[in-house]
Amino acid sequence: MDSEPPSSPQVVEDGGEEDEEELSGGEEADLRSSSGRGSLLTRRGITLRVLLKDGLVEPGDGVLAIHYLGKNFVGDLLNDGKIRWVETGQIFNSPSAWATHCKRLVNPAKKSGCGWASVRYRGQKLVQYKTTWLHKYQPSADMSLVSEEDDDEDEEEGKTALQADEKNKNNKPGLNDLMVSRRTDRERIPVRYCTLGTRDAARDSHTLVELSAFSAINRFQPFNVAVSSNVLLLMDFHCHLTTSEVVGYLGGRWDTNTQLLTVLRAFPCRTRLADRESASAVEEEICQNLFMRGLSLVGWYHSHPRGPALPSLQDIDSQMDHQLRLQGSNNGFQPCLGIICGPYYHGNQGVASTITPFWVVHHLSNGPMTTASRWP
Repeated sequence: MDSEPPSSPQVVEDGGEEDEEELSGGEEADLRSSSGRGSLLTRRGITLRVLLKDGLVEPGDGVLAIHYLGKNFVGDLLNDGKIRWVETGQIFNSPSAWATHCKRLVNPAKKSGCGWASVRYRGQKLVQYKTTWLHKYQPSADMSLVSEEDDDEDEEEGKTALQADEKNKNNKPGLNDLMVSRRTDRERIPVRYCTLGTRDAARDSHTLVELSAFSAINRFQPFNVAVSSNVLLLMDFHCHLTTSEVVGYLGGRWDTNTQLLTVLRAFPCRTRLADRESASAVEEEICQNLFMRGLSLVGWYHSHPRGPALPSLQDIDSQMDHQLRLQGSNNGFQPCLGIICGPYYHGNQGVASTITPFWVVHHLSNGPMTTASRWP
């Protein structure tokens, strides 16, 4: 409906009903000459050209209209009885051809119908002009046949609207159903890392992994962590802005003497995860902000909007990659903290988000890695 008008009019041949309604000039003349005004000229033989010749309608711009299922279409009645659709400039040979075309745009399942009952001339249905012609020139014609077309068309439109309402009413899930379905689709059961066995390509990268305390794997916690309350507030706010996953970076300082990692600022990535073109520009901006504030990159955070705030296998791989990058090529040690925020998880206690820090420990005897984390 929003296409540009073609440079030259396009005549639409729709067949079917158009063939039933449209008569050639010779056929029309034969019918008329056979018996005065043509007793054989049935309602199927009445065309816009006949109504024009007999003065019941006049050509004009925008005098024809179709109102179907809330959509409006406007057409021009041409001197030869054809219809030009104002929206595109297409030419239609009959009311049925135009009506069928327009209805299929709105309702593709629509196959047929009476175009005369659908098209209005100056606000009045064309079928009424056909009835007037029959009253005037064929008084003995069965008028019930004409009215049936009008009733069938109105009934079809009303039935379509009613069916649509019933379908929407029956298919529309309740709020509780919607919440349950989302929980079922998104909720994953976390597993212990030691039960995963050997990692391979067949393993679902979104499998959630339970966290372990350092004491549970006979390790000392290698560093302590202090996080500013402003960081927690900004992370929580950022993760609540959308039900899609978000990500950001953490800036702070690492004190080698006290083995204390202090997280002082959060830097949300103001771009979608799939927007790779903008990602580099956003990261460069964050790097400049870190440098201007005299801070170092000490970690990252991301959200699990409707799931538990536990790392997936993919998160573990990303965290290990970040840890290796921050460590660099020298033998020095600088930790990289990962934080997961679960803002809309139904298992949260109250409205507060679940915020979980984690760190990855390489475990030579049990696959490539395992996870351990604990707030100081």
